[in-house]
Amino acid sequence: MRDTYTRLYIHFIWATWDRLPLLTEPVKELAYACIWKECEARKATVIALGGIEDHVHLLAHVPITTDLPALVQRMKGVSSRVINQEARPETPFKWQGSYSAFSVSSWDVPKIKGYIHNQEEYHRNGTTKPILERINLDGEHFRDRQ
Repeated sequence: MRDTYTRLYIHFIWATWDRLPLLTEPVKELAYACIWKECEARKATVIALGGIEDHVHLLAHVPITTDLPALVQRMKGVSSRVINQEARPETPFKWQGSYSAFSVSSWDVPKIKGYIHNQEEYHRNGTTKPILERINLDGEHFRDRQ
């Protein structure tokens, strides 16, 4: 093979500060727009973006040269700044410092995409996938903190 070919899919998950339900509808719209814009600026392609009031899931195709921690830091930093400046929520908006990132096989992209798009239903019905609801917070599972 003469040309390098890579397909790197990453499933990111991060939560609001103290898991507070801060992602109300207007705030969520701003957050998602910022996350999308930061991905585009770094040549990452958003495949799915969703979540519930206290956390976000993002599935993206990222270039092999992407600095994943820097991408997450930018998505979280820019979105929280814009939310606090434009939405001016009653409770200042802040993300937890930690996050999770999972590599995803190209064969599993449709499953993860569906899982992200149906977050509200999975949480309402209690049918979330434990491995896909983890963050890097002392090994705790999201549901363990609720």
